Amino acid sequence: MEGEAKNFIKVWIIATTSLFYCYYISSRLPKGLSRLISLLPVFYLFIVLPLELTTIHLGGITIFFLTWLATTKLFLFAFDHGPLSASLKVFHFIALACLPIKFKSEPKNARENHKNVKNPSDQTLNLILFTIKFILLVIVFHCHKYKNSMHPYVVVILYCLHIYLELEIALAITIIPARVVFGFELEPQFNEPYLATSLQDFWGHRWNLMVTKILRPTVYFPIRQVSLRLIGPKWASLPAVMATFVVSGLIHETIYFYLTRVSPTWEVTWFFILHGICVAIEIIVKKIVKDKWRINRVISGLLTITFVVVTGTWLFLPQLIRNGVVEKVLGEYSMFIDFLKQNLSAILFF
Repeated sequence: MEGEAKNFIKVWIIATTSLFYCYYISSRLPKGLSRLISLLPVFYLFIVLPLELTTIHLGGITIFFLTWLATTKLFLFAFDHGPLSASLKVFHFIALACLPIKFKSEPKNARENHKNVKNPSDQTLNLILFTIKFILLVIVFHCHKYKNSMHPYVVVILYCLHIYLELEIALAITIIPARVVFGFELEPQFNEPYLATSLQDFWGHRWNLMVTKILRPTVYFPIRQVSLRLIGPKWASLPAVMATFVVSGLIHETIYFYLTRVSPTWEVTWFFILHGICVAIEIIVKKIVKDKWRINRVISGLLTITFVVVTGTWLFLPQLIRNGVVEKVLGEYSMFIDFLKQNLSAILFF
């Protein structure tokens, strides 16, 4: 654990230094090909640096922040498409490049300003929900000890809960230092995905919103622009949706390789392709039916979550389970707790 912590610090020192280079050198070059070429060594570094880490938690965080978020944002930066900009302060640039955050825009008028004022009751509710989710994650962690005596369907639900809760809590925690240091209000990363009423709602407005907002300008909008000229505005979104899900699937396949160090099996790619097809079907049906017929929100919500869980069990989870990622995650929890106990004991003893 101590060696991994040192590697983690080394990786992020190199990454931060690389982002200083992007801010002070690459940003001075004209947008387009010349800036993109100047960023290629950074892209290479951000791809290979996570290979220095072997734990799921520290390695997974680094893969997501550097190999996925930072490289995508820097690619947009090469062509002067947000969110990164040379007009930002250097530490704002670095934080925005490698953290799953987005600074909220300033209100344009008094009415919008009134809407953006935080309601104390909403803040209290968010804190209560976060506490409940943290407690649930602790319970789920302890339930893993008894999974051999559980029904397989219960174990599947346990895995799904674990993935969702750990992702939401981990991403929420990463926001805290950015808020404390820079004093910005930041966009939420999840919007209660278990309340989704359709796959469009789940992927577009509730699940991992930062990734959604990055995929739109890098994949969805360019493909849609091409499709507008080829097939017209009515169905232009369909190829864009499919391309976005295919790219997301390939990215997740890459992340799985980092986590397992096993050759891809393409199951997770097919998971996203399947969901892309289903979202496209949803769009077609909604355009044809319009407001003539609607499914009750409770029923559509249950169908949506059931579909996500079933397809996730079929295609998303097998690689993680087969390669012992779940057991490794649980082992890392125990290692981390022991590491904290040892260091706290040393400090107290001293």
